[in-house]
Amino acid sequence: MDFALPQELKDYLAELDRFIEAEIKPLEDADDNVRFFDHRREYARTDFENGGLPRHEWEELLREARRRADKAGHLRFAMLPKFGGKGGSNLWMCVIREYLAAKGLGLHNDLQNEHSIVANNPFAKMFDDFGTEAQKAEFLGGMLDGTKRITFGLTEPDHGSDATHMETRGVREEKDGVAGWRIHGEKMWTTGMHAATHCALFVRTSGEDGAARGITCFLVPADAPGVEVEEYLWTFNMPTDHPRVAFRNVWVPDTAIFGEPENGLPLAQSFVHENRIRQAAGSLGAAVFCIEEAVRYARQRKPFGEDLAKNQAIQFPLVELATQAEMLRLLIRKTAWQMDQMPHPEVEKQLSDKVSMCNYWGNRLACEAADRAMQVHGGIGYSRHKPFEHIYRHHRRYRITEGAEEIQMRKVAAFLFGYMGPKRREFAGLDWSDVDYRTESQIRPRSGWQALG
Repeated sequence: MDFALPQELKDYLAELDRFIEAEIKPLEDADDNVRFFDHRREYARTDFENGGLPRHEWEELLREARRRADKAGHLRFAMLPKFGGKGGSNLWMCVIREYLAAKGLGLHNDLQNEHSIVANNPFAKMFDDFGTEAQKAEFLGGMLDGTKRITFGLTEPDHGSDATHMETRGVREEKDGVAGWRIHGEKMWTTGMHAATHCALFVRTSGEDGAARGITCFLVPADAPGVEVEEYLWTFNMPTDHPRVAFRNVWVPDTAIFGEPENGLPLAQSFVHENRIRQAAGSLGAAVFCIEEAVRYARQRKPFGEDLAKNQAIQFPLVELATQAEMLRLLIRKTAWQMDQMPHPEVEKQLSDKVSMCNYWGNRLACEAADRAMQVHGGIGYSRHKPFEHIYRHHRRYRITEGAEEIQMRKVAAFLFGYMGPKRREFAGLDWSDVDYRTESQIRPRSGWQALG
């Protein structure tokens, strides 16, 4: 086994460093843009008088950074060459994500709103895999140049992880001689709806609550009659662009169906593994930043005339965090490398548990490292003059979004005990007639045994 990073990857990291110094840092330093990253960051980013939405100046700055990154050939690194990308592997993306996050807050990589000069854009691949030719022609170019923005409408006010129990309904209805659907319901946490052109809306069009089939995804224009943002929900992590949206008797034609009718859940799951492994790497990078900053401060701070770092109460918690970071890095890179060795559908069958391990532990580690960094720094660590509170607030949400850590632990348990995955063969002699596995959020029995989680 060779754990050394390829020289080509090291060279690319150096190229990113040069680009940041030449293009991104000057932009960050200009026109007091540093206000978006120093102690003023929450106020600078948040339009408190407008529902807590991101300020226009903040989003414009992010767009300019992405424009420069795209011009330099970095933004689409992970995308296929036909989309102008370099087909970056999962392994390379994980190394890059950790590397950028470990630099701390900055315009190069601000994960509060998934911004990075090396972007993760799953929608282009989704349209390539699931879109009709007309949809590809309409959306692909626009998604790459920013004129089309799509948000996800899956979670509902009364349904989160139990997505198949959604109450949003669609019924067939012809309008002016055009076949279509009348949709009625509500969605929560439709991130980015304030700037979206469309919502990828998941709707039950047939079947009973809890059934995996019968859910259809529609591309609903954000300005369609009946679409209304009811409230932007103020969260622990501001600014907010996570509204509750009502879809009241919204009509769309059949051509708005995205993917296979009645089988929309695979769209929601299609790129969960790539997202989760890269998110885990970003969380690891944030944790490493917090650990290193705490170590540096503990060596410099001299209460009672001695290094703060000489105290075992300071050393031992940071030792444990540093140990976890080292182990997590190996698991992330091994899992990412394994993902690169197999077709995407096989990842769900063979590696889904390892991806979940990386993700839920990485998100938890980032929170623990940020919390410890605050403690080591004392009062100044708790203030906004240090970035730890910002890192904590951001990464705390990842323990809920993209699959709550309990859902991911349940996936790991299903693989561990052979209810799913390769170990299932080990228990092949058992009676499987009572077991029903359909989606990640439905690892459950039909009768007789206790559901996981």
